[in-house]
Amino acid sequence: MTLDIDFLTHLTTSTPEQAWQGIIDKVLEITSKPLAVSNAVSEITKRDRTIGAIDHFLSSSAWDLWRTFGDTVEKNSDCLTQWWNQPYNAKAVLILDGLSLRELPWLLQGAKERGFTLHKVTAHASELPAETTPFAKALGFNNRSQLQNNGGGFTHNLQTAQTESVDMPWQDCSSLITSSPNWIFWHHYPDSKIHDGSGAGQGLSALTRNTAEQLTSDDFWAFVERLATGRRLVITSDHGYAATEFFTDAEGDVSQFLKSTFASGRNKAAIADVGAFVPPVAMQIKDSLLTVGRWKWKSQGGYPTLTHGGLSLLEVLSPWVEISKNGV
Repeated sequence: MTLDIDFLTHLTTSTPEQAWQGIIDKVLEITSKPLAVSNAVSEITKRDRTIGAIDHFLSSSAWDLWRTFGDTVEKNSDCLTQWWNQPYNAKAVLILDGLSLRELPWLLQGAKERGFTLHKVTAHASELPAETTPFAKALGFNNRSQLQNNGGGFTHNLQTAQTESVDMPWQDCSSLITSSPNWIFWHHYPDSKIHDGSGAGQGLSALTRNTAEQLTSDDFWAFVERLATGRRLVITSDHGYAATEFFTDAEGDVSQFLKSTFASGRNKAAIADVGAFVPPVAMQIKDSLLTVGRWKWKSQGGYPTLTHGGLSLLEVLSPWVEISKNGV
């Protein structure tokens, strides 16, 4: 894909804040268009490649924007905390672990078809690295599992709420929702499926078919309605994911550096050498080293086809869908 000259001009002449807002607006424009189950695989693949052109520009010509990402783009954890403090009588947050902007149409279309009021649709920044535990810690939890069986406690940012964290069928999740006014429900889907389906011969196509089935199902929307009944509800995620089957194969010194530094991952908890590469293929963000852009490389056991933790747009942007029903 060739990027529009006006869009490129905006990115190269604007402030980091303006540039990132332009990028988020463009990615939302691409990913929020309606989908049909029948063509979801081909269409989401096309969209992924389109966003890949923006990723390539960021990593090859505008990599300094990545240095500003964490301080410029509003963090999802901060936005949730601010939203939670709004004077709603009852509220709920549904965190779908690993949900990316690719799945946004299923939420928008399902909400419209089932009579929900849509209040806000946007995207915010994940923590860096784009992993589960940093997001949990940013909300004041030790980890995701702390929320299980109302174990959230009283030290986190979203007071006072009933909490749960499970990887159960949607119908079983519905039965867990009590009449407590405030809820934080962290479901392990689709991240559990992402890691189950990241091996050789699997990838975005299989995951797309599964998310299309799951996120359009009556059981899923019955669960959402149970959470939204009498409450303002935000559906969001801790991070997105990278479909690395579409990434560029690193060669030579770049491949050797990435393999020796990251093994089969996308980040490393260390202050370390970023290599003498221009444009950079790795970047130090606080106390973590992260891969920059859409690179993959040969690694023992094969590089995963679905993963997260590096710097590409669909890894680090989390969807935000705010809905209600019956005028809440």
